[in-house]
Amino acid sequence: MSVLADGTSIGYPLLFAGVLLGSVVPVVPTGAVVGAGAAFAVTAHELDLVLVVLVATLGAWAGDLLTFAVCRSGGPAAVRWVARGQHADRIEEVREQFRRHGWQIVVAGRLLPAGRIPVLLAAGALAYPWRRLLPASLLAAALWAVAYASLGVLSGGVFDQPLVAVLLATVLVLVVGAVLNLVSAHRRNAAAPERDTPVRP
Repeated sequence: MSVLADGTSIGYPLLFAGVLLGSVVPVVPTGAVVGAGAAFAVTAHELDLVLVVLVATLGAWAGDLLTFAVCRSGGPAAVRWVARGQHADRIEEVREQFRRHGWQIVVAGRLLPAGRIPVLLAAGALAYPWRRLLPASLLAAALWAVAYASLGVLSGGVFDQPLVAVLLATVLVLVVGAVLNLVSAHRRNAAAPERDTPVRP
């Protein structure tokens, strides 16, 4: 926790880097990073909660814009790298939704489990204008940061000890994410037979 304690010189840059890295290379649980930072802010009082949310928002926004730039202007190899692990039918489904709803899908994609990458791939493939993506992705990043920071604040309200609060926030965010992923997967599996069922004349 000594690394996070020096918020101005290390804590905030570390938070920004963690969220940015996780937004570009989705191996870092960015929600857990934000939740842990918020829990530390409300218990140790070495970080400012508002700045934690702001830095997390900027990190997520920058990561989404970088990913979108690759999807929109990168070559086929770069797009394939972003799309690795994604199902083609899922991407096509999001693309159809994107044509109808536009910026709302950008916001929903950041908040819903496993929704961000398909949405950014669809936006890039459809050459969605930067002037529309910028405010939509900023709103999405802000809502996302507030949501996960709230989980950190909740854990900080339960335990006064920074280390325990940070660990609880991390576990809480991971559990919530796992539950949301299971619910999302169940809904997709339930909808798949309906899409595959032939229409009778």
